[in-house]
Amino acid sequence: MPTHKSPLTELCPGLRIALTRVGYDAGTLLDVLGSEAHSALGRGEPVPVRRIAREAGDLGVLVRLLLLGDAVAEHEVAAALAPVPVADAVAAGLLIAEGDRIRAALDLRPLDTGAGTRWILSDLDDSMSPRTLTEDHVLGVGHASLSLLRATPTAPVGSVLDLGTGCGVQAVHAAGYARSVTATDINPRALWLAEATAALNDLAIELVAGSWFEPVAGRRFDQVVANPPFVVGPARIEHTYRDSGLALDGATELVLSRTPGLLAPGGTAAVLGAWVHTEDEDWRARVSGWLPAEGIDAWIVQRDIADPALYVGTWLRDAGLDPRSPAAQERAQEWLTALDDAGVTGIGFGFVYLRAIDGPTEVLAEDLAHGFDDPLGAEVLAYFERSAWLRAVASDPELAWRSRYRVDPATALEQVSLPGADGWEPRVTRLHRGDGPRWQHEVDETTVSLLAGMRPDGLPLYELVELLALSQGSDEVAPEFAAAALGVVTALVRHGLVHPA
Repeated sequence: MPTHKSPLTELCPGLRIALTRVGYDAGTLLDVLGSEAHSALGRGEPVPVRRIAREAGDLGVLVRLLLLGDAVAEHEVAAALAPVPVADAVAAGLLIAEGDRIRAALDLRPLDTGAGTRWILSDLDDSMSPRTLTEDHVLGVGHASLSLLRATPTAPVGSVLDLGTGCGVQAVHAAGYARSVTATDINPRALWLAEATAALNDLAIELVAGSWFEPVAGRRFDQVVANPPFVVGPARIEHTYRDSGLALDGATELVLSRTPGLLAPGGTAAVLGAWVHTEDEDWRARVSGWLPAEGIDAWIVQRDIADPALYVGTWLRDAGLDPRSPAAQERAQEWLTALDDAGVTGIGFGFVYLRAIDGPTEVLAEDLAHGFDDPLGAEVLAYFERSAWLRAVASDPELAWRSRYRVDPATALEQVSLPGADGWEPRVTRLHRGDGPRWQHEVDETTVSLLAGMRPDGLPLYELVELLALSQGSDEVAPEFAAAALGVVTALVRHGLVHPA
């Protein structure tokens, strides 16, 4: 990184004054545009937004200039950006002058990351007008970035590393819960924009240039956040924000194999990634195999699976290519051939959470393809706390037997019956967790009876199981019955449907 400020960074204090003065923030923007036009903005439909922005004063000018990419009269821009001179904004690379009209050279948009509005600078995308993306294109706040924001734990920590920061959105988010934030990237343009984003938000973020883990070799962090260039495909680099130069899911493999070495004791990582599905290997075994054999508790969450054709078409459009064009068709043919040659039947996408622990690595890899609204970030630390309790139980089973339990208030019991010859016939009984990832467990009537006796001031588990055995006509608890009861309880604890009291 240069030791001197760039013109764009020097522009930021005055720009912050202008943006604050006109109300260019997430809340005001929603209030002024209204929900329908705001949704149209998210869909890349400029006309409904432009109709309202024309009557919205200086804020509307900035919406047209910065969000819609319109050419706006210079005198309007000058009034909206005061005290920043338009000529300075052009010289700094924020704007482009076209005669007496001004266009945006960069994307600048407000985002509430949980600590109030932050402004994020990035390169212009093709959401409002067609454009071809360059190799060093710096992506703005897309769906992947937003999903990682919602999926990252935000409990206060000492130090955070944002590995491959891009425009800096994850680092800005981390500044709201960490005492210090370090961000890395191999793309000089990304670091230039991340530096300006930090300055615009008056945040102190350490920015370090370099490839992958080189810039932070030998350092440890309390939390690592990574949205790496994980796109699955041939070993090439067309766009640094998505392509790693590693074949197939090599980028995710590299990050998961090396990130544990960056974690301080008890440190946590949240990684967005993708992995291939093949006929001869379970995806859970594939991803788990990238982790070290010692020192990690891992929760791997697969949120979606895409077939290769859909996957390739999506990323072609992401780069601003029309899949019907000859160039795009040639690229798609090469891409799909590479996937087919590797036996790829699908591409999984999701989150990998890591915590540094003492002892052998433990892994839970599961599909969470069903819909849920609660962000995973709030669930992650609770999951690791439950996992730590279960490790203690594994070394001392008596801990589980002498503990009292409570059913989580969000846990519901569902019993499904279907019509039969003699009326309704019970078919399945499920426990649902009504918040977080909304896990479901099928259970039997014995488990239902066991949970009915669970309360913080009630009996320990071994007494509940003894009473349950007596109610079923047994004078003593059979080992198989006890093992089954303990297995059910620990499974429900892992997913937060039941808690040790």
